[in-house]
Amino acid sequence: MEQIIEILEGGMVSVRPEGELDHHAADEIRRTVSQLLYGGSISGIIWDLSNLQFMDSAGIGLILGRMRDLRAVDGETVILNPSATMRKMFEMSGLGPHLLDGTTQEAKDRLGGILHGK
Repeated sequence: MEQIIEILEGGMVSVRPEGELDHHAADEIRRTVSQLLYGGSISGIIWDLSNLQFMDSAGIGLILGRMRDLRAVDGETVILNPSATMRKMFEMSGLGPHLLDGTTQEAKDRLGGILHGK
């Protein structure tokens, strides 16, 4: 499983897991994103799931945990382009308002508006 974690302008980070997001991959991503978060580098996360074929409960736990951590800095999350199956899981988990089908730029614009009160 490959993951691409990129720091974007405006205190945002893009996380793009590819392939399968299981507990091993979730642990790797958790460590990296938590370092950025606790280092004060980020206040918003875009989870771009466009290239993700499979995610188990560890993936949902990863996203929920980072959302909890972001609350301390009034941060926000966008879950971008989940598959139909993942969308159902997120909606059942109460994360429907964080879902977006679109581009990374659209997610950045949405996050930027939320983070800056627009």
